[in-house]
Amino acid sequence: MDAISRLLGGLSPAEEQELIIKLCRFQMTLFVVYFIILRVIGIRAPYGRYARKDVPQTTPLGGSSLFGFSMNAKLGWIMQETPSLVIPLACAVLVKPIHSQIQGRLNANQILLGCFVLHYIQRTVFYPFLIRGTSPTTLGTVSLATMACVVNGYVQGRYLTRFGNYPNDWITSWNFVLGIIIFFVGFAINLHSDHILRNLRKPGETGYKIPRGGLFEYVSGANFFGEVVEWIGFGLAGWSLTSLVLPIMSAFNLIPRALHHHQNYHEKFDDYPKNRKAAIPFLL
Repeated sequence: MDAISRLLGGLSPAEEQELIIKLCRFQMTLFVVYFIILRVIGIRAPYGRYARKDVPQTTPLGGSSLFGFSMNAKLGWIMQETPSLVIPLACAVLVKPIHSQIQGRLNANQILLGCFVLHYIQRTVFYPFLIRGTSPTTLGTVSLATMACVVNGYVQGRYLTRFGNYPNDWITSWNFVLGIIIFFVGFAINLHSDHILRNLRKPGETGYKIPRGGLFEYVSGANFFGEVVEWIGFGLAGWSLTSLVLPIMSAFNLIPRALHHHQNYHEKFDDYPKNRKAAIPFLL
């Protein structure tokens, strides 16, 4: 029994694997419900441009709204994303003596874990400090996102360091190679799109502008599209329930966000490009 198992109350390997499966199903169910709330009911997640701007924000946790206290967006982002970075790294450190004894599995698991950690290093360590907007988020939104990231970090970190049993030649299989390529293509799209958004306004300018360049010539949510592509690649490379959960969750979360942005751009700008799609180039 390793340290993680002891932290979970002494679960046997079979019991913990069953827990991971149940958590994956819970994640998928949760994001289906979230998709219904965002897309069918039409509620917009209250952060960024859809945050309540009439809520006073005299302190990082000042103000209130339907979703709880208003809080600083950078602080909230760091708080919610940190578990998806810290928990997998803790899993890797705590189970290394067991994992290193299993021949042929380390490379595939290590690459997949490295991709997952790379994404959350960027989202936790770098992205929050590059945000230029001043719109607040809410404590309720951050709390829900934090719980989701705790589950996400545990499921991915634990599976890839303890239970993912890939064959010796997995890293040369077509789906692994193609999946890793797709992951990094999506990662690059996401980074480039965020760069475009950050530089839309000159110092001192306020308000929103039409993003241009890169994938923004084709979709309003190019940054969201890039992240969904990332996780599609990850899911293909890992080809397990745990890895396939990620593209499902990101699509159900980010595609409605892209559709809301698309609608918002059309409401704000009469000259918004008519042929630009919302979330998926040429399709949606």
